[in-house]
Amino acid sequence: MKPPATRPSIVGAPSPESPYPVRLRGTVTHGFKRGSRDLGFPTANLPDDVSNNEATVLQIGVHYGWASVGRSATVWPMVMSYGWNPTYKNTKKTAEVHIMNVFESDFYGEELRIVVLGFIRPEYEYSSLDALIADIKTDIEVAQRSLERPAYHRFIEDPFVLDKSAQL
Repeated sequence: MKPPATRPSIVGAPSPESPYPVRLRGTVTHGFKRGSRDLGFPTANLPDDVSNNEATVLQIGVHYGWASVGRSATVWPMVMSYGWNPTYKNTKKTAEVHIMNVFESDFYGEELRIVVLGFIRPEYEYSSLDALIADIKTDIEVAQRSLERPAYHRFIEDPFVLDKSAQL
């Protein structure tokens, strides 16, 4: 499937609808290192068991929501690619989270908690990395605008992403 020529600037209903919110957590694992190396968008990868079990309620594609890492009480906006990454022809499904923040170091081995609130778009196969990078930039802008709405923004205080003792 090829990407459309135009994209909406905000996605999702006025407030999250089923299956959202979806709360996922796992230890940040090593991925393909394409997010930062090839694309300029570092990702924190959730473990395979999360991608293949808990996340399966999600549609394949790009999602948005909030994330926290480790013991930090800070919650950041995020976009997540969930699926097969057809441009790279992956053979396994992955959940790759781009947290919209610049971190001084990586956080492999730390716990990542996300609350997924909406769907941005399906996966596309891109003809070039430049086209993929442009669409990721649009995904980030769409996520930021979509999360500004009160019904979505309130999840920045969701106990799941704030309280490290909270259970699924």
